[in-house]
Amino acid sequence: MADSYEVTLIPGDGIGPEIVAAACRVVNATGVAIEWREVIAGSGALAEYGTPLPDHVLASIRQTGVALKGPVTTPVGSGFRSVNVTLRQSLDLYVNLRPAVSIPGVKSRYEDIDLVIVRENTEDLYAGIEHMVGPDAAESIKIITRRASERVARYAFEYARREKRRKVTAVHKANIMKMSDGLFLESARTVAADYSDIEFEDRIVDNMCMQLVQKPELYDVMVLPNLYGDIVSDLCAGLVGGLGVAPGANIGDTMAVFEPVHGSAPKYAGQNKANATATILSAVLMLRHLGEGEAADRVMAAVRQVIGEGKHVTYDLGGSAGTSEMADAIIESMSR
Repeated sequence: MADSYEVTLIPGDGIGPEIVAAACRVVNATGVAIEWREVIAGSGALAEYGTPLPDHVLASIRQTGVALKGPVTTPVGSGFRSVNVTLRQSLDLYVNLRPAVSIPGVKSRYEDIDLVIVRENTEDLYAGIEHMVGPDAAESIKIITRRASERVARYAFEYARREKRRKVTAVHKANIMKMSDGLFLESARTVAADYSDIEFEDRIVDNMCMQLVQKPELYDVMVLPNLYGDIVSDLCAGLVGGLGVAPGANIGDTMAVFEPVHGSAPKYAGQNKANATATILSAVLMLRHLGEGEAADRVMAAVRQVIGEGKHVTYDLGGSAGTSEMADAIIESMSR
């Protein structure tokens, strides 16, 4: 813990500025002293700087070491490359951490879900190495390296040990992609040998998806290559009520960026309707990263209480409160 922290703040596009503002108010109400350094990325930066990710944004994160970020619009099929992918690769944020935890009051067919996705964040098909082969075929190259696979697996085991989790499951398709996914699985097994106190197993990704729907209680921490991790983490978010309550963190050795998983929902921008829960829970992950566990616990308890009561929640959670009113209720709950 420190007397104060400098944190880069990226409001994002669409509903981003509103939900990020709500999360900042909740964090400030914990009493943890944070100096927010606001910079813009996404469509606003594109208009002002000619790029969606100006160099000074990366420089700010390198200086502070921590960022809280709102959703940024990524065009489909054309336009600029994903800001999120560029951030992860430029800053070597090799872990995408996505907990999926049930919150009483959030509509779901499941109860007592407590899963953690640890997704490799820098390579695989998301490296973006692709080209046309003549006019009628496109080729994308999948990169899996031992270094990236071992370090993300080691993070998963270290996380499991630190958080007193019982098991790590490596997820792959090594039965078909014997070299690339085979290397990922081999790397995970190599790392697992150093953690005899934690159970290790592996699952083929399609079977993993079925099992998570049928018997999610059998699983705990999962470590996956980039593409599978993206897909399976959204599946796990569906088990707990959707992306509106799904936090995320991108973590490297010296820097971390915390952000909600959902999109920028531009049609709701400026209407004070958006659910800020995922951003607030991402800020909870940020507080834990900073060593402010007690403050993180208070925010988490207040979020669970407000959603459980159901009186001051946004429309998607069954209420009629606005973004700012729900944040007010969470702050009030913390004060009690």
